[in-house]
Amino acid sequence: MVVDGLDLDVPAGEIVGLIGANGAGKTTTVECIQGLRKPDSGRLRVLGFDPVTQAGQLRPLVGSQLQSSALPDRLRVAEALDLFCTPRARDGGELLEQFGLTQRRRSVFSSLSGGERQRLFLVLALLNRPQLVILDELTQGLDPAARRDVWAAIRQLNDQGTTVLLVTHEMDEAEALCDRVAVMRAGHVIDAGAPADLVERHASTAVIRFSMPDPPAQLLDQVRRLDGVREVTRSGARITVHGHRRIVAHVCAALVRWEPVPADLAISQPGLEDALLGLLNGDQHEQPAVIFIDGELIGGRR
Repeated sequence: MVVDGLDLDVPAGEIVGLIGANGAGKTTTVECIQGLRKPDSGRLRVLGFDPVTQAGQLRPLVGSQLQSSALPDRLRVAEALDLFCTPRARDGGELLEQFGLTQRRRSVFSSLSGGERQRLFLVLALLNRPQLVILDELTQGLDPAARRDVWAAIRQLNDQGTTVLLVTHEMDEAEALCDRVAVMRAGHVIDAGAPADLVERHASTAVIRFSMPDPPAQLLDQVRRLDGVREVTRSGARITVHGHRRIVAHVCAALVRWEPVPADLAISQPGLEDALLGLLNGDQHEQPAVIFIDGELIGGRR
């Protein structure tokens, strides 16, 4: 996959997500940022360093958890911490406790479950107090409770000033964690912004459904006149309202003024997944660009 530039200005301390379909160039991008893949052309800077020629200076400042990672089968968890720690390292025991791995300190890598391995790689990514953390498919293979624990740890890390670059296919994860997301397609960023802003631009339609056997004509007229309502349809007792997401509060307020309030009121609000599908399926104009972290160019072409 050719990565032809990323347009994203990331101030220090933000959590920024890269999202898009498989093959969009997300993993290629983070591999270039870490010096694991050499760009054919262009200029790369991460925290002021060239990832290819200055990898020794950069690596202590960056923590990463990659999509495909492995350790020697017979390496114990505690030995992995000793192997990866630097003089900047945090207390590895505290990290193991935070991610539920204390009882596995003496376990060999091959005996860990998929979720335990994922948590161990996250521990190793955070071990040396990095300025930038790169996480590729952060919670793949984790159960719901473990996912929430990992999210809490990332928020805590970010609260301490660490910049996080998150590659994910989980849109709820991006919405829960990211200050900003960039949508990639065919090596380009096709749009970027706060999750709520992307939803506003590309998936703003909400749908409200409820049943009212004999709805007053005044109520339906009132709903049709509400700002943002695009369509009101009725099929028997079933009424469906389409419109901008801001209609939800207004329609609900209108219904409360009539008795009885529908017991089957259902609201479908658009989310980041809807915005992503709208973007990937639409004819968006793609602009080659660059990516910045803390004022430093880290990817793209000049």
